Amino acid sequence: PRTFADLVETFGSPQQVLTASPAALREIPGVGAKLVEAIVSAEQTDVQPQLDLCRRNGIEVMAQSSVDYPRLLNEIYDPPSILFCAGQLQTVDEIAISIVGTRHATHYGKKVAESLARSLALAGVTIVSGMARGIDAVAHRAALAAGGRTIAVLGGGLLNVYPPEHDGLAHEIAQQGAVLSESLPMAAPKSGSFPRRNRIVSGISLGVIVIEAGSRSGALISARMAMEQGREVFAVPGRIDSRMSQGCHQLLRDGAKLVQNADDVLEELGPLVVPTRVGEEVVVRKPAELKLSEQESRVLNSIHSEPTSFDAVVDATGIPVARVLSTISVLEMRKLIRRLSGTSFVRT
Repeated sequence: PRTFADLVETFGSPQQVLTASPAALREIPGVGAKLVEAIVSAEQTDVQPQLDLCRRNGIEVMAQSSVDYPRLLNEIYDPPSILFCAGQLQTVDEIAISIVGTRHATHYGKKVAESLARSLALAGVTIVSGMARGIDAVAHRAALAAGGRTIAVLGGGLLNVYPPEHDGLAHEIAQQGAVLSESLPMAAPKSGSFPRRNRIVSGISLGVIVIEAGSRSGALISARMAMEQGREVFAVPGRIDSRMSQGCHQLLRDGAKLVQNADDVLEELGPLVVPTRVGEEVVVRKPAELKLSEQESRVLNSIHSEPTSFDAVVDATGIPVARVLSTISVLEMRKLIRRLSGTSFVRT
């Protein structure tokens, strides 16, 4: 079994797992000595002091059944049963992209991460990462500088920020997005915390962009988990003689989408499972709609799921006929609408 959830399915309940004998646990394929020791030595947490600690520090506790729990994360194979949140999650965060990469980023990697995060944030995409040194921190800071939203997922507790020099960054992110963890607030990150953290990074995102990763980089774990979760995987190419490009080039050989700019990402993402409201009157069905001009958005929003005539579009928008014609051509090329006949269209 890869997760505690697997053991729960085998034994029937979490309580039965925690009270199982070492011999019974060892009989389960995939359960080694370290996992047996961890389960046998597990102690139940005194809940009330932890809740009091969260309350004093403005940390929200979200159960998997909570209405505030991220919808996308609830769809993965092994979602955390509890999430601790500093800041606030919003509906617009369902249009999110993760940007991950090496902690030892080159000037090239930092420049690309900053450009992509800034462009996507300006388009209205929430930037997700793990707040590690290197690419992660650059992506968060670029999103903040652009006035966009960003989400950090930690490997330890929200009140025990790692790396410690990012404590100020965590505070900034909480003001303009959210900082999440499945660990108790004061928990220190352990060796297995970061791979488990990565499943949340990819799980709350529509796709993952990898920028600079060695052949054994933890960013590749995020990419693998994204593939298993049915998310899109993108990679930025680098120098062929750079050790930091090996992981990205391997992903590209394995079918990841090559990224040169934000448009490459937005155009590749398919329809959202649930249309997302990003403004008082703007509902997005495909991430590609985020990069439309005001005129293109007006024309698109006048075309419905039912057949809509050209005259109806002109009447609804008040835009001159020639400009409506050219705008419809653009929307068709971007596959946001489909022509049913010479003068009738439908939103895809």
